[in-house]
Amino acid sequence: MGLFKRNPFGHILFLKKFLIRIFGGMTHRRYRGFNELQIEGSEIIRNLPETNVLFISNHQTYFADVVAMFHVFNASLKGRENNIKDVLYLWNPKLNIYYVAAKETMQSGLLPRIMAYAGAITVERTWRSKGVDVTEKKEVNPNDTENIKIALQDGWVITFPQGTTKSFKPVRKGTAHIIKEHRPIVVPIVIDGFRRSFDKKGLRMKKKGILQSFIIKEPLDIDYDNDTIDEIVEKVEYAIEQHSSFLKVIPCEEREEAEKLNKLRRWEY
Repeated sequence: MGLFKRNPFGHILFLKKFLIRIFGGMTHRRYRGFNELQIEGSEIIRNLPETNVLFISNHQTYFADVVAMFHVFNASLKGRENNIKDVLYLWNPKLNIYYVAAKETMQSGLLPRIMAYAGAITVERTWRSKGVDVTEKKEVNPNDTENIKIALQDGWVITFPQGTTKSFKPVRKGTAHIIKEHRPIVVPIVIDGFRRSFDKKGLRMKKKGILQSFIIKEPLDIDYDNDTIDEIVEKVEYAIEQHSSFLKVIPCEEREEAEKLNKLRRWEY
């Protein structure tokens, strides 16, 4: 690899590798030490193709979720079995991992801008602006969807289809359109414990000794030709355990929190 070789977005791969090593080393003990990350399904990661893989997940913090995924994916590829022991797995990380993030979030400060270089595909949210839902949705920027297409052609893409860290919010149909159009292998991930471990941004540890769970599921069975957008949305909701039916089985205190966050909405999915 040439010293100044770049990815399709113009990022210098040597610099991206350096950033992943640095941030990975700095954050490792947040998932193995101060808290413990319990992983299931690392063998699924090793069996995936090099490109056109879309990871879908529920979302609990802005950054800690994605950082954990970089750790788990690279550890799994280096032969770790459901653990992130020995951070040397980041010495030669997989460089074609990307994640979809709101442009306003990634431009909110110097640190997010630096982290964006590690693989962010920034998109303009059509339904939300400056942390507030908007009544008149903006048109989708075609450059955003094109960038996701480019990232899938180059490697793996992580997306949080609810577009928010709040539990049991609807899955955005944009994710279903991406799945139907680009036909990626869709791998669901369900995380928990991050909201209790970190602040909302996922930059500051809020509490130690939390068991964080990270479950990688088998790829979704999707009929790209015949499944409708609504059917794909429903499959995604079930896969990441954010369908309204899951509200009945989560712990009482979390259920109350979800209901409060969503203002006792009637689950109009």
